[in-house]
Amino acid sequence: MHFKLIVAFVDDSKTDIVMKAAREAGATGATVINNARGEGLNTKKTFFGMSLETQRDVLLFVVEQHLCRHILETIDKKGKFDETAGTGIAFSLDIDDVVGVKHQVSELYKKIEDEI
Repeated sequence: MHFKLIVAFVDDSKTDIVMKAAREAGATGATVINNARGEGLNTKKTFFGMSLETQRDVLLFVVEQHLCRHILETIDKKGKFDETAGTGIAFSLDIDDVVGVKHQVSELYKKIEDEI
């Protein structure tokens, strides 16, 4: 079984929405890193030196490769990443090796058995 890592940077108000969408699309769990900060095309706004930007969360999903694209498309749609600038971004990376997911493998096989 091969895995991919989905990394999503989302506005903290959308974290729960994106997490729920990913789980419904086949993700078996995630790691959330709170209070990340990023900058896109437009520089961040400040007021007397204090940032007016909302905080971001970084969501890390280790997913089976056959489910990856569907999960990415689902979190994009539910998170409305392409509808409003600065809402979020997600991408996937190949994983060479992984440990600690043995308990999830049997559940994943049920989800992807038609595809493999």
